[in-house]
Amino acid sequence: MLKNISKLPFKGTKEQEEALNKIIADNKHDKSRLISVMQEAQNIYGYLPIEVQKMIADGMDIPLEKVYGVSTFYAQFSLSPKGENNISVCLGTACYVKGSGNIFAKLQEILGISAEECTPDGRFSLTACRCIGACGLAPVLTVNEDVYGRLTVDDVEGILSKY
Repeated sequence: MLKNISKLPFKGTKEQEEALNKIIADNKHDKSRLISVMQEAQNIYGYLPIEVQKMIADGMDIPLEKVYGVSTFYAQFSLSPKGENNISVCLGTACYVKGSGNIFAKLQEILGISAEECTPDGRFSLTACRCIGACGLAPVLTVNEDVYGRLTVDDVEGILSKY
């Protein structure tokens, strides 16, 4: 079963496809370049939807299962688009002990999405991370580059309203 597949429809442009096809053509002779091609594809599209993975697999003559396996093994790859505002909640030990799991659940409830998903309007995406290095501020979340610490569930709606 495929996991972390975006529920939003794929909206690639002709320009993006042409850019990816050039990268594939430049690298298809060397299958060891798969990860590099996938990184470039993610730079072009912002994520690696199954449609893009299929283009890479077909263009490099590599089984789709292998491309999918690489995309789900390495944390650097995302299978869903990021929203205009990417929310990341630390679920590392210090944050979790201080309630970040409840904060994450509240965000899921308010936004109507699960981890690694994007709201249908593209405004918010939600991810969980293991540690952002701000344990003294636990529990912590980030919205894009903004860091919020010493949070409670009651703080969530106020933070979202800023965005």
